[in-house]
Amino acid sequence: MALNGIKVVEFAGLAPAPFCGMVLADFGASVIRIDKTGPPAQFDFLDNGKKSVSLNLKSPEGVKVVRRLIQRSDVLIEPFRAGVMEKLGLGPKVLMADNPRLVYARLTGFGQKGALAKHAGHDINFLALSGLLSLFGRKGQSPTFPVNLAADFGGGGLICALGIALALLERHKSGKGQIVDCSMTHGVAYLGSFLYRSQGSTLLWGNERGANLLDSGASCYDVYKTKDQKYMAVAAVEPQFYSQLLRQLNITEEEAPQMDYATSRALFERAFLQKTQKQWCEVFDQVDACVTPVLDLDEAPLHPHNREQGAFSGPAPNPAPQLSRTPAQSHAHLRSPKIGEHTVEVLSDLGYTGDQIQQLQSQGAVFNESKAKL
Repeated sequence: MALNGIKVVEFAGLAPAPFCGMVLADFGASVIRIDKTGPPAQFDFLDNGKKSVSLNLKSPEGVKVVRRLIQRSDVLIEPFRAGVMEKLGLGPKVLMADNPRLVYARLTGFGQKGALAKHAGHDINFLALSGLLSLFGRKGQSPTFPVNLAADFGGGGLICALGIALALLERHKSGKGQIVDCSMTHGVAYLGSFLYRSQGSTLLWGNERGANLLDSGASCYDVYKTKDQKYMAVAAVEPQFYSQLLRQLNITEEEAPQMDYATSRALFERAFLQKTQKQWCEVFDQVDACVTPVLDLDEAPLHPHNREQGAFSGPAPNPAPQLSRTPAQSHAHLRSPKIGEHTVEVLSDLGYTGDQIQQLQSQGAVFNESKAKL
């Protein structure tokens, strides 16, 4: 795999950092997650295939273990607000002095500087501050956020993984690591570059939210309910696709001019209610009209196209993109590690003796999951 031999240390956190670590692991990196010695982190559903070391970061001895681990690692991913790692004695000045080749990735909501750098937030806050949330939603309604997908995983975890890959690539030339400062607010704004740069286009924008071509304002780019209360997604923007759409719906161009959104929308709504989603798939699978079914999470892995693409393994998506020589491998089929499950194993690899590990446990500097069963 592309990242074989790369050693990553990931500090436990919420969705963005675990996703970043998951991407690196799927493409071959070895990922060790540092968990606290207290209750396990909630909502980490992306830790399959990682190892868990449980350390007390408020203990000087626990911090020493981290520093020793980082000396043998290539990448560190930390999800804390600005200043937290420095207070722990684990900031980039310290760790990159220990290991000048380290890629130190800081994945935060608001970045390392600015008025909000030390503030808490979630996906909706970062998306709002990026300006992009203002574009999403139906006409006359409040902005609608796309769950926590855009900022957490797009502008956060994925942009951070890209930054890490770029830093590792550059390290081959310079021999030096560097800091990757990934602000989810900045990252999701960059993800929306097309939306920002296209604002001068009267074809795409110019109307209020929900009244433009790509934001549900156009009848040729929307979602329609079927007879069985499911949905079809329509993106017949270009004239040749629009003509095919009308032909399959048995509607003429005179009846539904493409730019007369109100008239055509009413006709489309009525037409799609005449057949089930399956029946419409049988119709539109045979033509090029940019019309597809809206599948739920149980249906998508079973769709013939997704199966032929190898897009899923069971209920979970396979890694993307697909590489021809060094393909990634999903770890979704593996169980999640228990908190501290690999503490003894990792410390032993770092050169700690059994007596030293036992002493660290008695000091409360580390936690070993297996000991908790005794």
